[in-house]
Amino acid sequence: MKRFYILIAYIFLFVFTVSASEPEIWSINTRAEVLKGDAKGVSITNTGAITLAPKLTEVFKTEQSYVWSSAIDASGNVYLGTGSDGRIFRVDSSGNGKLLADLAELNVSALAIGRDGALYAGTSPDGKVYRVEQSGNAVVFFEPKEKYIWSLAVLNDGALVIGTGENGKIYRVNSANAKPETSLLFDTSETHIISLTTDKQGNLYAGTDGNGLVLRLAPDGKPFALLDSSLREIHDLTVGSDGSIYALALGDSASPSKTTTSTVTTTTTEALPPPTDSTNSLLPEPPPKSRYDLSAAKSAVYRILPDGGSDVIWNSPTVTAFSIQANQTGNGVFVGTSDKGRIYSVGNDGRETLVLQSNEGQISTIKTVGQSFYATSSNQAKLYRFGAESVAEGSYESSVLNAKTSAAWGRIWWRANGNVTVQTRSGNTEKPNETWSDWSATLTDQKGAQVQSPKARFLQWRATFKNSANAGQQQISFNSGLNNSIFSNSSPMLYEVNVSYLARNIAPEILSIQILPANVGLVANPPIQLDPNIENSGIDPIAFGLPPAANIPPRRIFQRGARALQWTAEDRNGDRIEYAVYFRETSETDFKLLRENMRENFISIDGLAFADGLYIFKITANDSPSNPLKQFLSSEKLSEPVEIDNAAPTVAAIGTPQVVGDRARIAFEASDSSSYLQNAEFSVNGGEWQAVYSDDGISDGQKERYSLEVPLKNAGEYTITLRVYDANGNVGNARILVRK
Repeated sequence: MKRFYILIAYIFLFVFTVSASEPEIWSINTRAEVLKGDAKGVSITNTGAITLAPKLTEVFKTEQSYVWSSAIDASGNVYLGTGSDGRIFRVDSSGNGKLLADLAELNVSALAIGRDGALYAGTSPDGKVYRVEQSGNAVVFFEPKEKYIWSLAVLNDGALVIGTGENGKIYRVNSANAKPETSLLFDTSETHIISLTTDKQGNLYAGTDGNGLVLRLAPDGKPFALLDSSLREIHDLTVGSDGSIYALALGDSASPSKTTTSTVTTTTTEALPPPTDSTNSLLPEPPPKSRYDLSAAKSAVYRILPDGGSDVIWNSPTVTAFSIQANQTGNGVFVGTSDKGRIYSVGNDGRETLVLQSNEGQISTIKTVGQSFYATSSNQAKLYRFGAESVAEGSYESSVLNAKTSAAWGRIWWRANGNVTVQTRSGNTEKPNETWSDWSATLTDQKGAQVQSPKARFLQWRATFKNSANAGQQQISFNSGLNNSIFSNSSPMLYEVNVSYLARNIAPEILSIQILPANVGLVANPPIQLDPNIENSGIDPIAFGLPPAANIPPRRIFQRGARALQWTAEDRNGDRIEYAVYFRETSETDFKLLRENMRENFISIDGLAFADGLYIFKITANDSPSNPLKQFLSSEKLSEPVEIDNAAPTVAAIGTPQVVGDRARIAFEASDSSSYLQNAEFSVNGGEWQAVYSDDGISDGQKERYSLEVPLKNAGEYTITLRVYDANGNVGNARILVRK
């Protein structure tokens, strides 16, 4: 079958055809397509290859909904601050966890470990800062009388820094029960201080909500703005080993606050966008936006260099990030997101790798201890650990192919290294469920095999990855920022999967018929001429960014007696369409063929070749150009009645002109046998035409009377001409001679 597209190029609209007379090919071979699937124990590299992921181990389940904060002490204990019950959990280095404290407020929005090993917890709303002992006893350490405690940090001298909202104040507290007014470090003009961190030099960094600022406060307390983001909120901060500051910014649409398509053939002369859901389109993709373009970003990661310059290393218009953690190598950050609970690695050069995907809704914090990473999740609130050890086996489930109609599946083939096997399943619901077929038998030959799943509208494939028996447990190096080079050569790797299929043929459909006004004809413009070398190459011209002998929409011209029709049609298989036009007078029974074998979706009829009357036109559409003989399908649509009226109105003067002084009074009568009269105008001695109304005020009948009063300046003869138009543009006239 052939796929047929509409493309707008400035003021021109081109009709494209894409070959699909053979089975269509569904290919997943780009990173954007791969990321639409589900990764279970596999990573997706910056080039879109799929391989085994770091081993993700569930360490502790809190039975809460959210983890808003976390901290790790020198002994390796991990503390989790949760909501909406305001509880703190402690998980030791062996993975044993228990409830440590149950605070009065709803959310434990910030945690920090003091220089003396003490745990500090900030709560919201109506925030307080608690000092929590290992026994679980929690005492109020500082009460700033602020609505929210968003962030905590510890300075080199042991002082606790507290970021608050809704007044955007930063406090520095040296001892318990300090007064807020004597502890105020800096009163910003921002609404909230969402994030805090420190570096080895004793500098304090604060991220704000309101204007998205990153502020640096030197040890002497002097503030300096390092970054003014175009996004609203600096949600998280982390310091790289080279002294770079990484800032996670969120836009208005992201707001992860710690408080509570069909591909069809369409032919039309109107401007339509190109299809957006195509399995094998050759149309050039729109150029990707620069990562510095944050106009549609939900999240972005900035790198602020030690010399004060800044770069955007990552942004996403669809993914909301919740947390970042600097890579210990100095090459970028790990980013925890709400995108299927995924963790990405982003290098300083902007290259992005999906490290792993959890089973949770979002990754809310990421911390490191040596070579181990601890990640917390929300929906449900859990603690996970991952490191350099990879899983022994993983799988990847593709996005779902929508064939638009029931399809017969052909072969599936793939390109891979190592032990990668594939299975398929099919169904007739958009999302796979219990009504789908079971996963097929495992396919092992990447050169291809017949898809065993039954005919259906939707198809999905699953790839399974296993380390070879003699490879042992693979070790993943984090030293290169988790890009392609860090994965072992012996680790299985999948680069591309292709499936052929043939969709059930569906008849084309004529969506609408437009009848143009009388005397407006349509003339085809000459087709775009192609380079003969391209035309004779056998390669679809779309692959060269060119239309294949495409039709430019017809231009409208004045044509006496013309009646023109335009129509829109679609073919859900993407087949090319051929048209025929028939007609009959409304009192007749049978349609007569007017024109056939048409590829254009318009016709200009010479009304002068028809007798006056009301006609109905039938447009038929078939997909024979894209289907074998006797297997094509067709449909039809009738137009509204179209009036053909070639008879001009009859106009005649009534009686004798009456000359009274310097004026002449003249009456005319006009009539039309087919249509109503529309307007009239008169001229004196061949001069300029002037409008005149009928005696009843509106020209809307088949018979009208017009009375004129014409000024006569000088003695002599005057020729008065009246012309009258009917609704179809036919014109009749009469003249009369007046003497003064």
